[in-house]
Amino acid sequence: MNLMYEKISNPLIPRHQFRSRLLRSLLIGGAMVIVSLAMGMVGFLHYFPKMDWADAFVNASMLLSEMGPLAQPETTGAKVFSGCYALYSGLMLVATTGVVLAPLVHRFLHAMHSDADESEGKSERDQ
Repeated sequence: MNLMYEKISNPLIPRHQFRSRLLRSLLIGGAMVIVSLAMGMVGFLHYFPKMDWADAFVNASMLLSEMGPLAQPETTGAKVFSGCYALYSGLMLVATTGVVLAPLVHRFLHAMHSDADESEGKSERDQ
């Protein structure tokens, strides 16, 4: 699986290859979210003794989406875990957004550069 992008001197890849690249990025981003959610659920189940799977899911997903936890941590371990998971969630939000949007931004910038090269080439040929 090649996640590298084409160089600036290469032409734009065809649409079907771009769709494949975009789908791959979406799958990687989704996997990042699922793994992060699972880590949060396990942590909430371990550090919050009265929490069941549904409550762990809600709290982990709320923190992962930057909304904040629903249950207030009572023990020191629960507070430390909640704080660390909240920091991790903020970084994961930025990383996942970057992974998912990278193909779109790359294609946009590559297309703009290709258009600039074509217009420069035409003006040089016209002279």
